[in-house]
Amino acid sequence: MTNDNSKVALVTGGSRGIGAAIALRLASDGARVAVAYVSDLSAVESIVDQVRAAGGIAAAFQSDLSDSDSPEKLTRQVVQRFGRIDILVNNAGMAEFVPLASVTADHIDRLFALNVRGLLLLSKSVVPHMAPGGTIVNIGSGAAKATPPGASVYAATKAAVAAITGSLAAELGAAGITVNTVDPGVTDTDMLRSVFNEDMRAGFASRTALGRVGIPDDIARVVAFLASDDARWVTGQVIGVNGGFK
Repeated sequence: MTNDNSKVALVTGGSRGIGAAIALRLASDGARVAVAYVSDLSAVESIVDQVRAAGGIAAAFQSDLSDSDSPEKLTRQVVQRFGRIDILVNNAGMAEFVPLASVTADHIDRLFALNVRGLLLLSKSVVPHMAPGGTIVNIGSGAAKATPPGASVYAATKAAVAAITGSLAAELGAAGITVNTVDPGVTDTDMLRSVFNEDMRAGFASRTALGRVGIPDDIARVVAFLASDDARWVTGQVIGVNGGFK
């Protein structure tokens, strides 16, 4: 059961997939959860309703973090509602795979605006509202290392997230704030299904030690650990959660 003294978690991209699983898991662990979404009101209301039905506290906040003014506005709204932010999960992101011949300036700008700039500006606006013991968990991607064909821009944004994580961990450690990244492997989400067909997903599953693709809850469990006091000595890390993908 959550209460007014429980931690406050802000989860971006929280209306579906990995973000929704993270929001639900953090709420089940006792956090009050601010669920940020872009446009799917019915989906985010479903997540908020599930939290409340279980006795938790959650609220939805509309925000397009690719808009440079949105991070500060979102932070202000969450703080007005909950008083502070203890956990920031930078999950909002965009995946578009195109061959080099189809890469355009718009494609580059669109992915970097959300996956990198939005993450940095939101972190910047949230940190002043974090007390010692606060934590930032970024959601990266196994694509940053696996670098599949057609993913040059997307992989670059997620490699940037890893670099940002190390730098912010070093910078914010003196304030008692930890910063880590979780790199999901192939995970069964709407985003994955929009990029890879069933045969491709089966091929990925065959390359994991555990013989399957991940599910959002697999990722949420690791994020919940990093957001907990048990991870107080863990910072600056990029943790692959991929079932032993090779």
